[in-house]
Amino acid sequence: MQHRSEETRAHIINAAYRLFSLNGYEATGVSEICKEAGVSKGAFYHHFPSKQAVFTKLLDLWLQMLDNGFRQVLNETQNIPQAILGMAAMAGTTFQTADVRILIMLEFWTKASRDTSVWQTAIAPYRNYQAYFAKLIQEGIAEGSFRPVDPGAASRCLEALAIGILMQAIFDPQATDWSKETVQSIQFLFDGLLKKE
Repeated sequence: MQHRSEETRAHIINAAYRLFSLNGYEATGVSEICKEAGVSKGAFYHHFPSKQAVFTKLLDLWLQMLDNGFRQVLNETQNIPQAILGMAAMAGTTFQTADVRILIMLEFWTKASRDTSVWQTAIAPYRNYQAYFAKLIQEGIAEGSFRPVDPGAASRCLEALAIGILMQAIFDPQATDWSKETVQSIQFLFDGLLKKE
């Protein structure tokens, strides 16, 4: 019984992802998700209270994947600057492929900006990554790689740079190698952050 319930949940999540990818978040309704997943509305609402909840679950799954990649990069590098550059390369690859998940997320953020109850869900990952990178920058200062700076301000600058590159990659995906561009841009930022010998 438990296995079947998990299977139904997975069908709903996969169907929502396919439909959000094809039609967008706003144009996709619960009825379409149910039809695509081959489940009843009752089954849908047993697992998710709303379409937003399905999207939130998708967002959680994507962020878990990103977090796992970041952890792996952190474990495989010798210092914080190398780790952040490795994370930038990983994120840049996502930008380069114009991953449809990014477009869905942007659409969700746009909707969230008009709905305060949705906004808390949308802003949470942004704030989590801001805190995560502030902590990494603090560790970089402690290990002697970065000069003493305000870790929060440096983290916000790092995020602003990443979001700016992401927007450029969406507008003009073929303009450059966005993975390489992301690393190079972070390196420019590091030129101001790195502790001089």
